[in-house]
Amino acid sequence: MTTSAILFYLLLVIIIVTLYSCAVTIQQGTIGVITVFGKYRRIMLPGLNFKVPFVEQLYTRISIQNRSVELEFQAVTIDQANVYFKAMLLYSVLDQQEETIKNVAFKFLDDRNLMQALIRTIEGSIRAFVATKKQADVLILRKDIVEHVKEQIDQILEGWGYHLQDLQLNDITFDEVIMKSMSQVVASNNLKAAAENEGQALLITKTKAAEAEGNAIKIAAEAERQASQLRGQGVALFREEVAKGMTVAAKEMSQANMDTSVILFTMWTESIKHFAENSQGNVIFLDGSAENMERTMKEMMSLNMLHQTQEKK
Repeated sequence: MTTSAILFYLLLVIIIVTLYSCAVTIQQGTIGVITVFGKYRRIMLPGLNFKVPFVEQLYTRISIQNRSVELEFQAVTIDQANVYFKAMLLYSVLDQQEETIKNVAFKFLDDRNLMQALIRTIEGSIRAFVATKKQADVLILRKDIVEHVKEQIDQILEGWGYHLQDLQLNDITFDEVIMKSMSQVVASNNLKAAAENEGQALLITKTKAAEAEGNAIKIAAEAERQASQLRGQGVALFREEVAKGMTVAAKEMSQANMDTSVILFTMWTESIKHFAENSQGNVIFLDGSAENMERTMKEMMSLNMLHQTQEKK
């Protein structure tokens, strides 16, 4: 092989290597950072890109996809209770602007240092918030803690070129002694609520029973009142019919020139007969003297005359 042929092949290899070093492929979800002699020059977007060989260097590839990391740390409340957190952090590059990419590429030495700063910043923000709260309030302030962290560190992360997408507090626990005391408090509250519910149910039952009894008494009283009224009306009707009958009989006897006192005597004897037939061993003393009979007849005749006078009116 001649010298010219060797030179040709050597030149061909150099050209191929040069062309190969000019082409740069950037994967989707990644941004390339180009430097010239160690100084930032420009960025490369996903796809096929070209750079000046031996002058421009691909400094780094920055992922703009979401990244997650799990955290476990401890905080202390204002009443000196230890709180243990397990959290999941979701973050990403803020945007694809050139200034943002420069911050991501050059703010930290590497990803390990970025991660350390990010975790410590979030842990410090949560510890500062928890330190102002009581142990009993921490569990119900999960959402407030997340909002506080985002408000505190968003500006810091923007300076680094990142954005906090989400912070999830998956588990919040306390020391075993505190957990037992909290369980006892919950159990006692449940027992108290159960006792109150049982008392209210018993009160309702007693109230309804009393109302039912009162209604029954009212109904019975009303029925007795109506029965008494009906009995009174029956007695009144009976007396009215008796009076009418006596009046008619008295008129007929007067027209026949008979003594009307016979009617009273007949009523007297009928009453004695009724006592005798319907008595059940009771003793009734009647004054059967002529004076008493005469007095009774006069009273009955007076009642009859009074009734006749009222009818004429």
